[in-house]
Parts: sequence; C-alpha cells; structure tokens
Amino acid sequence: MGDLDLSSNLIKELPVSIFKDLHSLQILNLSQNPLDHIHPGQFNHLIQLRSLGLEEVEIPNIQTSMFHHMDNLSYIYFKKFQYCSYAPHVRKCKPNSFEDLVANVVLRVSVWVMAFINCFGNLFVNGMRTVLRAENILHALCIKVLCCADCLMGVYLFFVGVFDVKFRGEYNKNAKLWMDSLECRIIGFLAILSSEVSVMLLTYLTMEKFLVILFPFSHLRPSKCQTFTVLTSIWLLGISIAAVHLLNEEMFGNYYGHNGVCFPLHFECLEKLIAKGYSTGIFLGLNLVAFLIIASMFYSIYKTGISATELRGRLHRDVANMANPFFFIVFSDTLCWIPIFLVKILSMLEVEILETITSWVVILILLINSALNPILYTLTTS
Repeated sequence: MGDLDLSSNLIKELPVSIFKDLHSLQILNLSQNPLDHIHPGQFNHLIQLRSLGLEEVEIPNIQTSMFHHMDNLSYIYFKKFQYCSYAPHVRKCKPNSFEDLVANVVLRVSVWVMAFINCFGNLFVNGMRTVLRAENILHALCIKVLCCADCLMGVYLFFVGVFDVKFRGEYNKNAKLWMDSLECRIIGFLAILSSEVSVMLLTYLTMEKFLVILFPFSHLRPSKCQTFTVLTSIWLLGISIAAVHLLNEEMFGNYYGHNGVCFPLHFECLEKLIAKGYSTGIFLGLNLVAFLIIASMFYSIYKTGISATELRGRLHRDVANMANPFFFIVFSDTLCWIPIFLVKILSMLEVEILETITSWVVILILLINSALNPILYTLTTS
C-alpha cells in the first residue's frame, strides 16, 4: 500500500500498533479527525513515509520523537505552525513561519536599525544627563535609570539580529533547538526585565510629576533616601518578575521558548496553565494597571490646567505648558501598549497568532517606545 487516506472519519483514537505492518506506506492523511492523543511511537514503523497529513488535529502531547524515525518524510501538514518546530528534518512543513528567525526583509532591516537607535538614543540621553547639570538631581537620576532599562531592550534586539544571521536559511532545522536554548531564555529575560522596569519607572515618574504639578506648594517631594529605595525596589521586582520562570521550569515550562523572538506574549496549547496565568497577570494586570494610572494622572493634570481660575492664571499657564508636552508620553505609551493588550487578549481567547505578528509587535512597537521614553521625559523636565 502506497497511499492511505483516513481523513474526516471521526477517528478519536488510534491503536498504538495500527501502522506496524505498513512499512512501504508513502502517503498518510489523518486530517480533519477529532484525535485527542497520538502515541509517541505511533509512526515508528512508517520508515518509507514521504507525506503526513495532520491538519485540524490537536496534538497536546507533541514531541520531536514522534517524527524522528521517518527519515524519508518530506511533507507534513499540521493545524498550527508551532508544531513545525517538532519536525525540523522535514523539508516542507505547513503552515510554517520557521524559514528564518526574522523572516520578513523589512523586519530584518528594522532589527539592526532599531537596535542602533535604541542603544544610541538611550546612551546619548544618559550622557547628556550626566554632562549637563540638572535642577532636579533625583529626577535626573530616575531618567538615567530609565535609559539603562530601555537600553536593555536594544541589547535584546541586537542578539535577536545576531542569531537571525547565525540561523539564516536553516532556521527550520534549528527552531526547536533555539527556542529550548539557554541563549533564548537569557535574551527573553533581558526583554521582560527591560519592559517591566521601564513600565514601573514610568509610573513612578508620572506620579512624581502629578504631585509636583497639582500640588506645587506642598512638600511632597521624594528625598534622596526614598528615591534610592524606590529605584532599588523597582529593579529587584523587575528581576524577580523576569527570573522566576528560569528558577522553576517544572512549574512554568519553557516560558520564553514559545516563539523565535523569545518574548512570552502569546499562548499556545502546550503552555502550562500557571505560565498562562502568570503571563496574563503581567501583561493584562500589572502593565494594564500601570498604563491606566499614567493615563488617568495625565488627564487630571490636563483637567486641572483647563479648569484653573483667573486668579491662578500664571499657574494655569505653567500647568498647561507642562501638560502639553506630557501628552506625547501618554500618546506614545498608548500606541505601544494597546496593540500588546489586544494580542494578549486574543491569545488568551486561543485565537491563533502568527509568529510574524509577535515579531512586529516586539521589534517595532516595544523598541520604538523604549527609544522614545527617555527623550520624551527629557523634553518634559527641566
């Protein structure tokens, strides 16, 4: 027998040894069947198989060993593109986004451009803050720390570019190896550390500016000790958020290795439940709350300026002058985080998200925002 088509037969379970005598089978189609489990050794005897159809078949227990014995397998068809990484030796896998780590030419160029802009921009702002004397030394220190945090995102992107060059043209063979590697986990750690420290610092800076503008004659100014305590706490919390998955792989699984850019933005069926909950808590919990705080405080600042009385005309102008440029910070964060929130919500609803979408979000949106934040805060601070 050379061709066996069992598609659309309402097959829910396959006996382990059902294919053991079909050594010469070349084409097998199991697509459109409600299979809920495939035995790891199900296809071990199909040594001559050239094409395997598993479209619309969920494989929650998928592993590389399932397809390892089929040396002649040239074509394989899955339900999800993530499954392709478990058959790296197969020449044609559909649907597949694993031709290259960064497959799109525009993204490939953007990786290097954005990495340079991010690192140079943040280092430049940091350098200028060091050379030029600031009126508010503690606030300037916070901006410097923000630059350092955002610069880590540029370092992350630089290494994505390096490994894209390394695997160019043969990423399909190395996708699973890359996503399981220590390097992927390290750069994923850097990306989350940068993102979370930046979010918490932006929230702190917004709260500080909120108090200064709305209560200009009060003594609600952070002391040197308080500022250092806050900055240290933010970094420790950021490190904890980013590192907890590395310390307990049994509980979280390969948290950073669910896509080629090693950024845990979307779900897939193989992800552990606690990892899904943790990821949702970070992106739709901590980050969303921080975004709402920033937006609401800006609105209060702007509303205070608009509703100022004639007796406070000068203060009105001061508030307006500080609020107008501050608008761009909120606008920048909005453009950045709304797409991320939408992607996370869609993934939570188990809507399939192509890896290229994750790449666009991480490479362009997050990097642009991390490059703009220190510059915008510099423009809104004397």
